[in-house]
Amino acid sequence: MTDYGHPLRFGTFVTPLAADPEETVARARLAEDVGLDLVTFQDHPYQPRFLDTWTLLSYVAAATERIHVAPNVANVPMRPPAVLARAAASLGLLSDGRVDLALGAGAFWDAMEAMGVARRTPGESVDALADAIDVVRATWAEGPPTSRRIPVWLGALGPRMLRLTGTTADGWLPSLGRIGTDGLRAGNAAIDAAAAAAGRDPREITRLLNVSGTFDDATRTGSAPGGRSDLAGSPAAWVERLLPLVLEDGVSTLILATDDEPTMRRFAAEVVPALREQVARERAARGTDTGRVVPRGVRALRRDGIAYDDVPAALAERSVEPGDPEHAAVAATYMRGGSPGLVLRPRTTAEVVEALAFARAQDVTRRVPLSVRSGGHGMSGRSTNDGGIVLDVGELDTIEVVDEDARLVRVGPGARWGDVARVLAPHGWAISSGDSGGVGVGGLATAGGIGFLGRAHGLTIDHVRAVEMVLADGSTVRADAAQNSELFWAVRGAGAQVGIVTSFEMVADEVGAVGFAQLVHDASDTAEFLERWGATVEASPRDTTSFLLMGRPRPGEPVVAQSMTMVDSDDPDVVVARLQPFADLAPLLGQSAQILPYDAVVSPPAPGPHRGSGEPVSRTGLAEHLTPELSGRLAGLVASGETYFFQIRSTGGAASDVPADATAYAHRAANFSVLAMGASRRRLDARWDSLADGFDGLYVSFESDQRPERVADAYPPATLERLRELKRRVDPGNVFRDNMPVLGPEPTPTAES
Repeated sequence: MTDYGHPLRFGTFVTPLAADPEETVARARLAEDVGLDLVTFQDHPYQPRFLDTWTLLSYVAAATERIHVAPNVANVPMRPPAVLARAAASLGLLSDGRVDLALGAGAFWDAMEAMGVARRTPGESVDALADAIDVVRATWAEGPPTSRRIPVWLGALGPRMLRLTGTTADGWLPSLGRIGTDGLRAGNAAIDAAAAAAGRDPREITRLLNVSGTFDDATRTGSAPGGRSDLAGSPAAWVERLLPLVLEDGVSTLILATDDEPTMRRFAAEVVPALREQVARERAARGTDTGRVVPRGVRALRRDGIAYDDVPAALAERSVEPGDPEHAAVAATYMRGGSPGLVLRPRTTAEVVEALAFARAQDVTRRVPLSVRSGGHGMSGRSTNDGGIVLDVGELDTIEVVDEDARLVRVGPGARWGDVARVLAPHGWAISSGDSGGVGVGGLATAGGIGFLGRAHGLTIDHVRAVEMVLADGSTVRADAAQNSELFWAVRGAGAQVGIVTSFEMVADEVGAVGFAQLVHDASDTAEFLERWGATVEASPRDTTSFLLMGRPRPGEPVVAQSMTMVDSDDPDVVVARLQPFADLAPLLGQSAQILPYDAVVSPPAPGPHRGSGEPVSRTGLAEHLTPELSGRLAGLVASGETYFFQIRSTGGAASDVPADATAYAHRAANFSVLAMGASRRRLDARWDSLADGFDGLYVSFESDQRPERVADAYPPATLERLRELKRRVDPGNVFRDNMPVLGPEPTPTAES
């Protein structure tokens, strides 16, 4: 008799009647409304009175928001495994991971044969099911990354099926009415023995159970008269009957077969919470191990130096290891491929503290790399690594208005700027950010933030009024102009070096509709075009911000430059007047201009993981003017073909109104930020280094060069010394050292190490 310590889940088993499809879906919605975790449907494709199960699962997933869906169980002989795998993976992606897969070897062979399925012997059925599991998992391994590992459960009864469950499956799903308590215990014993023989921990296998019953307050016993398995009596009697199934027989997922609304409601309201409470009490008294169960295959791929079994319980269930199917979805960033040894995904500030304490423990003893990620979009690519820990704050993504009169908003570091723009738009507000709605708030708002509203409203960091942040020692502090003011100074431009921001308070600007133009020019005389474009930017009123983009020249074609220009005005005459000088720079090859809401320009991206690969190669520099000399040298870089993406962003204006020593971003005199990306680190560095004396500093978000001298480029001498002094106080062990490390890239020895 065993309690495997799995989290309790509760579900329902609904009859998929074709005669009343809306009622069937309504029962699924009801299951979600009353708080159940799972809704399941039998799969009998040969049954004309039933809806097709997979179509129904897809429809129910679209009609619900939280509850998981699963077949109970999928008929493998009638559903080709590769097709079934694709269907499950697709539904998992579309439903944000809310699909589980239960498989069966098939029954009712006369009906299946009538539909063209070749009859199998019992032995052949087990062999085919084993093959199907391999095909399903292999298909998933080759497909797009999922947001959650899809478990494979088996509806198994015979000895070979039970052994297959123990050696291969993630769960066992029988029906109590069919096997009884004795059969449940015998099945568990067989599964455990098979698992142990295969080198698996029996706790890897979830035990699920279909149950049925009726409520009768006049009957106090938990067993129905004449029935050894069905539930009956009062809710207390149900709890009495179900409790030993959990504590002695290892069942952790109970699925009630019912189409009766009152029964489902009463089960959810009176049985489920009481059973949860009693199980929790008994487990605490017994000291039951309820920790995360890591499959053998996942353990085999763990990286050296990380104490995986010490991950705090609050984080363990959501952490991702290299062997997890979700790993591919969290390993890469927008610009960089990666293979972190562990991704921690805290949801609260307290969990960030726990995650950092764990990461720091590995760092002190083993020097494990640590990367902090908000949106994972940064050009520098530093928010992933190889073999280290990624602390991903993407779940801290709240966006809320704190004070409408003051236009004060609180934003989590995991929010994306497109979502911020969407939330603020109904108020007629905006916060200057970058040019992509997919960028995370945390990275941009601690580095600078050169965006389409920059000349009119300043950098993103200029809107920050306070932060909540976790320091290297695990303390949580508030930093603003009045308290922890030195931290507040540093976090605006060098935040990656001093802590993890878990919340920003920012002041939004009043921004209505804006003018936005995309102009394509013949820039064959590249040097002259760059110089004239730069002069036009500087001569423009500060309500106008322009970005310029160029690629590799193509043989026999003119050199093309595309500009994206935003005018902070909804007056057509003003917008045209601001755009005309840009249109006159050189022959136009294409143009588009419109007045539209700011959030339509910086819009949220399509959902889905980043799929970067390789290591980004990017170099950046800041310049006050695009002088003839600098323009000529940049034109030579473009002509060389060593940069496939060349961009100049205009800044200055309101950003230059802020004193240079007011924030750790000190290059306030710069009017232009120049970025070049290339395929070869050696060749791009050689080109860039030869013209670097034309720049005065760099922008940390875009710089992938990790040579130590880049730190001095990023921060002028007085700023760098001030940063180092603060760093020695708040992070003497150099925990945060992966992105422009002001104390160097190597850990600084401490008393602890």
